Amino acid sequence: MDTVSQATPALPRHPRLPQILEQNWQAEMTGYYTYRALSEREREPGRRQALENMAVAEKEHAELWAGRLKELGEPDPVYRGKPSGDADSLKNRVGGDDLALRRLEIDESRDIAKYSQQLKALGDAPSLAILERVIEDEQEHYRELSSLIRRYPPRSSRLAVGRGVRAPGLDPRALLQQMLAKRNQGRSHTAGWIGDAIYGVNDGLGSIFGIVSGVSGATLGNSKYVLLSGIAGMIASALSMGSGAYLAAKSEREIYQAELAREREAIAVNGAEARELLSLYFQVKGLPEQDADHMVEHIASDPEQMLRALAAERLNSTEEALSNPLTSAISGAVSTAAGAFIPIVPFFFLSGYSAVIISAIVSLLAHFAVGAAKSLVTVRSWWSSGFEMTMVGAVEGVVTYVIGLGLGRLGA
Repeated sequence: MDTVSQATPALPRHPRLPQILEQNWQAEMTGYYTYRALSEREREPGRRQALENMAVAEKEHAELWAGRLKELGEPDPVYRGKPSGDADSLKNRVGGDDLALRRLEIDESRDIAKYSQQLKALGDAPSLAILERVIEDEQEHYRELSSLIRRYPPRSSRLAVGRGVRAPGLDPRALLQQMLAKRNQGRSHTAGWIGDAIYGVNDGLGSIFGIVSGVSGATLGNSKYVLLSGIAGMIASALSMGSGAYLAAKSEREIYQAELAREREAIAVNGAEARELLSLYFQVKGLPEQDADHMVEHIASDPEQMLRALAAERLNSTEEALSNPLTSAISGAVSTAAGAFIPIVPFFFLSGYSAVIISAIVSLLAHFAVGAAKSLVTVRSWWSSGFEMTMVGAVEGVVTYVIGLGLGRLGA
C-alpha cells in the first residue's frame, strides 16, 4: 500500500519491534475475550451477532500479529489476561454491560491512535501492512460500538445508509426510527427554576412537618425542643437540597458536554452517516428529501454548525436549555428553607397542644398550596394536586406524631 511503500525506506526497524507486536497481540486477545463474553450475555440477536463479529475480527488481528512474530523468529505469545477479558472487571461489573461498551468505545479510539503512531515508528513493511488492515477494522468497531451504545440497529443492517446511500422505498420516519437509539427515553427534563423551587418547598415542608410532629408527640409540644429540632432540620434540609440541586445541574451539563464531544467525534469518523441522519430529521419535519439534503450540505460546510444542528436533534436539548447549577442551588436551598420554616412558626409564639394544632393546620394548608402550585409545571388540575399533597401531609403528620408519642412514653 502507499503508506507502506512510503514508510519502509524512510524508517529503520524499531529496536523493540517484537515487544510492541507482542503487546498488540495481548491487546487484541483481550478484546477477543471481552467481546466474546459480552456477546454470550447479550439477549438481543442483532446486538449479540455484532459483538460476535467484533470478537472474530479481534481474533484475526491477534493471529496476524502472532504470524508476524513467528516470521521474526519469536516464540508463540502466551495470553496473560482473564478468560472473559475485561468484561468481568470490577468497574464493568459495577457499571454493567452498557458502561462496558462505552469503555470499549474509548479503548477502540485509543487503539486507533496507538496504531496510527506505530505506522510512523515501526519501520517494518509487513507490520505496517497489518496495521493498516487493523486500523480500518478498529474504526469500524468504533462506529459499531457507537451504534450499540445508542441502541441503533447493528451497522451491518444499514451499511448503505452509513455510506450516505439511502435505500429506496423507505419512509424517512421509519428509517429514522431504525437509526436512532432510545437515548432520550427515561431522561428527566427540568421545568426550570420554578419546578426546582416547588420541589424544594415541598421537600422542606414535608420533612420538617414530620420532624415537628414527631418531636411534638415526644415532648407534648415543648416549644424549645420543637424549635431546636425544627431549625436544625431546616438548615440541614436547605443545605442538602441546595448542594444536591447544584450537583445534579452540574452533572447534567457535564453529561451534555460529554455527549457533545461524542457527537463531534462521530461526525469526524463518519460524516456521511451524520449528514444522512440530519437529513432524515428534516424530512420527518416535512421538508422534501432534495431540500433536506441541500440544507444539510449547506450546514455541513461549517463543522461547528453541523455539530450544533445534529446535537440539537439527537440530544433533544441545547446548552442554553440546561439548568444553571448556581441558580438551581439557590432556588433549591431557599425554597426548601421557606417550606421548612412554615411548620415551626407557631412554636415561636405558642407551646403545648395549641402550638401543635396550629402548626398542623398551617402545614396542611401549605401542603395544599404547594400541591396546587405544582399545576404550574404539570397537567393536573390544581385542586386535585393540592388535595393529594394535603392527604400525604396529613398521613405523614399523624404517623410521625404517634411514633413520637410512643418514643416519648418509652423515654419517660
